[in-house]
Amino acid sequence: MTGAARGHLAMLSFSALVAGSFSLGGMAAPFIAPEVMTAARFVIAAVLLTGIAFAMGEMPRRAFAAPWRYVLLSGLFVFYFVMMFEGLKTAEPVSMAAVFTLNPILAGAFGWLLLRQVTTPRMATALVIGGIGALWVIFRADVSAFLAFQIGRGETVYFWGCLAHAFYIPLVRKLNRGESALTFNAGVVVAGAGLLLVYGGPAMLATDWAALPGIVWITLIYISIMATALTFPLLRFGSLNLPSAKVMAYTYLTPSWVLVWEVALGHGAPPTLVLPGVALTVLALLLLLRDEEAPGAGQVPGERKSADRR
Repeated sequence: MTGAARGHLAMLSFSALVAGSFSLGGMAAPFIAPEVMTAARFVIAAVLLTGIAFAMGEMPRRAFAAPWRYVLLSGLFVFYFVMMFEGLKTAEPVSMAAVFTLNPILAGAFGWLLLRQVTTPRMATALVIGGIGALWVIFRADVSAFLAFQIGRGETVYFWGCLAHAFYIPLVRKLNRGESALTFNAGVVVAGAGLLLVYGGPAMLATDWAALPGIVWITLIYISIMATALTFPLLRFGSLNLPSAKVMAYTYLTPSWVLVWEVALGHGAPPTLVLPGVALTVLALLLLLRDEEAPGAGQVPGERKSADRR
């Protein structure tokens, strides 16, 4: 399997795992503040990843070189989450999801600025098809709901967060110096945990943890391990082996994966009219599966050797 194929597989897994956090998070949201949940997930993931890294001898001295890289990368994610929570105060989740569909285009622009990655006509076509399919699923095939979409303060605030999220993708490749996936992501998650403790620390201390219902703990464990500790290396691997626009294109699959999660959790099947939107997102990904880069392109120095060892 080529590096690009493994990158696509990593991002397919990434989108499915992230979708689970939406479904479970919606069930837990009424019982815990979002900044508390986010800070706790990063702390748990940081403890888990650093513990595994030290146990496996994956934390050499050179891993601590230029720690500003981890702070910068984690800062982008923290900024994204803060802007998302701020946006949700005044914007509807459906509107926020619609704004999020801009991410692949934004990531493609940043990929060109930082790495001179070129979005080919076929990639651009796939991005448009995927975006239409994702919007079709998000608005549940309701044209009137789409036409009622308005850009308010919440959507504007969230857009700045999406800029940070899209900028993260090419920046991973730019700043990586050949560290292993475990080492690199432990650094990013630890830095993110520190920043989030500053932001959400007071709220965490004020939370009555013993009174939280079981769904909160189930969600916290899932998003800490599956949707944070595991998705970070998947995202890094995808970023090192695929163009930024292709990496973010997998966010188009998230709404469809959410539908799968909702059915699995017993929340009912989606309307039949939604299925064409799902088909469009799958078609977009099939268009992206063709490798448009030369063999070995997109790998940072040292990554090919580390990938071969893995």
